[in-house]
Amino acid sequence: MEAIASFQIDHTNLKPGIYVSRRDKGFITFDMRFTEPNVEPVMDQKTAHSLEHLLATWFRNNDKIKGDVVYVGPMGCLTGFYIIMRDNGYTEFSMRNYMLGAINWILEQTEVPATTPATCGNYALHSLEGAKEMAKLYASRIAEHLYTEYTKLETKLDNGMAFADA
Repeated sequence: MEAIASFQIDHTNLKPGIYVSRRDKGFITFDMRFTEPNVEPVMDQKTAHSLEHLLATWFRNNDKIKGDVVYVGPMGCLTGFYIIMRDNGYTEFSMRNYMLGAINWILEQTEVPATTPATCGNYALHSLEGAKEMAKLYASRIAEHLYTEYTKLETKLDNGMAFADA
């Protein structure tokens, strides 16, 4: 079987930031990397689950972009999130502004949305406090500097294409 492009990126070079991981078929996939892979502790499941609910709620309710939001969800490695949008000119820099807006909203929340047995498959697995702490950390990281290009990490696929081109 062919190796999946995202498994060919050299994760030892990834820093917290916002990356375009795919741009194809009319969609753009953002890699919202919260922690440094294989170096820093990953998000615990409660924190990641709560951030998923909070980020999805904010993105799918933002009047400017909600029509373009396709998916908001955690990475299996728990180092960040993927946000898939219709490719209508979004960049890492515009996504940073949206993420900072989402984080400001998250910091104001007193509960995680949709955490009842009827609305969530694991309703007890949540931590609003953890989500807020991770959101604050990420906001400080993307405000300081913004790593945005996999290609700057000198990651190339076997066929010679840069990861973001795959």
